[in-house]
Amino acid sequence: MHFLERGSGTPLVVIHGFCVDHRLLLGLDPVLAARGGWRRIYLDLPGMGRSVAGPQLRSSDAVADALASFIRDTLGSASFALLGNSYGGMLARHLAAEFGGQVLGLALLCPVAVAENSRRVLPPRSVLRQDPALLASMVPEDAEAYAEMAVIQSAENWGLFRDSVLPGLRSFDRSAIGRIAGRYALSVEPEDRHEVFSGPTLIITGRQDHVVGFADQAALAERYPDSELVILDRAGHNAHLDRPGAVAELLDAWLRRMDNPQDS
Repeated sequence: MHFLERGSGTPLVVIHGFCVDHRLLLGLDPVLAARGGWRRIYLDLPGMGRSVAGPQLRSSDAVADALASFIRDTLGSASFALLGNSYGGMLARHLAAEFGGQVLGLALLCPVAVAENSRRVLPPRSVLRQDPALLASMVPEDAEAYAEMAVIQSAENWGLFRDSVLPGLRSFDRSAIGRIAGRYALSVEPEDRHEVFSGPTLIITGRQDHVVGFADQAALAERYPDSELVILDRAGHNAHLDRPGAVAELLDAWLRRMDNPQDS
């Protein structure tokens, strides 16, 4: 499994969403690095980025097993924290249940709380500010991808999307993604597997997130006894691109809630 590692200290495993790659979350690195003492591990999930998915990868259960094996092989018995976005949030929930007390904290950024799309409680698709001239300046394929996700269209927001979302969106293994998507839900909900994770938990959602919503995440937060739920207005499924300053502050506070890691 391909990964990019930055810094030293206590491991922090960062897991991106579906059909993208680790670059989606690299923009968070300055805030994760600023506190010091964290070894940030940015993964490419199987079939995405530079990670290959063999024919045996046919479900999210298989992806979760591959992640668990990676952590055991790479981190051994060391304590670590988890940050998961979207599909990566669902997988991070699984890992928190799998590793229990070895996990120091759990941050979920616009996470999948309900795997089956038809069962999700979703707000209507909304664009709070449109920029037709900006969209017209792009190649049609890029404009379509950006317009589908952007809540506030602007040159600055487009630049973040272009650099963090499009690279993975244009390079994933379509065959592998098709196999995994066919069995997208985990066979057992993470919170039903073991004793519920009790460490510091942060759940960030976007009020305009029409992909996974925010209501199901509010219900999910009730399953975590030490959780903070934040619903950001003027933010869609890419909340860290729509409200980067707010997300940075929330993640910094989450890092402070965990035991102080060793200095870099």
